[in-house]
Amino acid sequence: MSPILADSSSASLPERDSYGKNGFVHIKNPHLDSLPEDILYHFDLGTKTHDLPSMFGDVKFVCVGGSANRMRAFALFIHQELGLEGEGTEVADICAGTDRYSMYKVGPVLSISHGMGIPSISIMLHELIKLLHHAKCRDVTIIRIGTSGGIGIEPGTVVITDVAVDSFFRPQFEQVVLDKVVVRNTDLHRELAEDLLQCSKEIASFPTIIGHTMCTYDFYEGQGRLDGALCSFSKEEKFEYLQRAFTAGVRNIEMESTVFAAMCQLCGLKAAVVCVTLLNRLEGDQIAESHDTLIEYQKRPQQLIAEYIKKQLNLS
Repeated sequence: MSPILADSSSASLPERDSYGKNGFVHIKNPHLDSLPEDILYHFDLGTKTHDLPSMFGDVKFVCVGGSANRMRAFALFIHQELGLEGEGTEVADICAGTDRYSMYKVGPVLSISHGMGIPSISIMLHELIKLLHHAKCRDVTIIRIGTSGGIGIEPGTVVITDVAVDSFFRPQFEQVVLDKVVVRNTDLHRELAEDLLQCSKEIASFPTIIGHTMCTYDFYEGQGRLDGALCSFSKEEKFEYLQRAFTAGVRNIEMESTVFAAMCQLCGLKAAVVCVTLLNRLEGDQIAESHDTLIEYQKRPQQLIAEYIKKQLNLS
């Protein structure tokens, strides 16, 4: 069995107040200094081919989400909300040279797709964090906006994550490094979560709560669904598991939050996860809402984040 280790790199992470004094993104890799060029392969960007400080140095908010189309829609939406000049439809995909991720810059806001699941968002985060570091960005807030399955709450509820937990309801992320399992903390920025909840009170059209988010490696078996191609458990076992999750404080399930929280915390990034629920998993497994309803649900986290960004920029 591989040894399980606590992540020793966390010991050198600056405290919250220290982060606030310098605001820079902290890279936890001494080998980068010896590279003649850092190629951000999946973004089609690089330190020699692009002037990253000029392109991204003014970024203060990074919003990431699974779908490329959804993140383009968010870029168009935030362009309108911030009252920026020019046509929103002119927003260009900075990563157009690759088909892995999409990236849009709108004023101080970066909107990026991360695909589905831990491996995909992990790759994106490595290159995003290096990008912010190379661009000398300061005081960056990063927020994952997405969809999820709710537990014991109404569909359409927006959940702001206080802590991301694994399938055993533990606040940790296990990363295999060489032949060792490294355990990393998954707490998110509490003050940011509270600020987002406060912003939600000004949007009366949908409910918003704070709760634990469970992150799984799979959409079907890993989330206790009965409708996948494989299923080795009973309906009763499923409900017993989801009820235990609810009792442990879990209010929604998705597939990215633990690695997102762990990596952002290690690198000194102020981070939050804000997801809308598409169904109540205690009532079923399949997403049966109409297309129009689902589109409206998906806009809810975007509305909340836009309100928060405008407040931070003194635009509302």
